[in-house]
Amino acid sequence: MASAFLHDIGYAPEVKVTGFHPLDGARHLRRLGFDERIVGLVAHHSCADIEATFHQMEGLLAREFPIDHRLPHDALLYCDLTTGPNGEALSIDERLVDIRARYGPEHLVSRFINVAEPEMRAAVARAEDLLSTALILV
Repeated sequence: MASAFLHDIGYAPEVKVTGFHPLDGARHLRRLGFDERIVGLVAHHSCADIEATFHQMEGLLAREFPIDHRLPHDALLYCDLTTGPNGEALSIDERLVDIRARYGPEHLVSRFINVAEPEMRAAVARAEDLLSTALILV
């Protein structure tokens, strides 16, 4: 839950250094002494490894924050891509339309989304499968 609340902290003007918010946010949380699992989730949220290539920071992100595949990356991406900017529930289709509309077709974020969309959709599907299994067990 903490990573869901903190994942976009790198956008804060007081935290922003490189302009790549997953990296800026993770560095900030590490400096504050947050648990490395939270730091790692923030560093790699929502296909940040793919977005890092658009910022020419893929090596830097991987070196400073090696990805831990045991962490619930799909769950965090699911929360990020099924919640709108004002906290409203959205489908992944609605969320991707919203992101592209806010940034415009030529913006780096929209170009990143175009490349990352298949992995984003796959992660949302995996999270939804886990949620449906959990609901059956309850």
